Amino acid sequence: MNLREKINNMLDSLQKQMEENYHLENPEAVYNLTLNISKFWSVLSEEDRDYIQCAQYAIEGEHGWNLHDGENE
Repeated sequence: MNLREKINNMLDSLQKQMEENYHLENPEAVYNLTLNISKFWSVLSEEDRDYIQCAQYAIEGEHGWNLHDGENE
């Protein structure tokens, strides 16, 4: 497995955990995953960087992860 595949696997894991709101049950583990991914900041896309920062914000603020917020407003 090459580096890009490893990064993508970590990003997929982060996405799954956020969508399941696992960060509300175990914020430390999910936050640590964001830090592990951040080690590769220089090779991440801007979209991936934004996603990580939004995830960290949700974890720190104990916010649920709802991709549909504001959609019906």
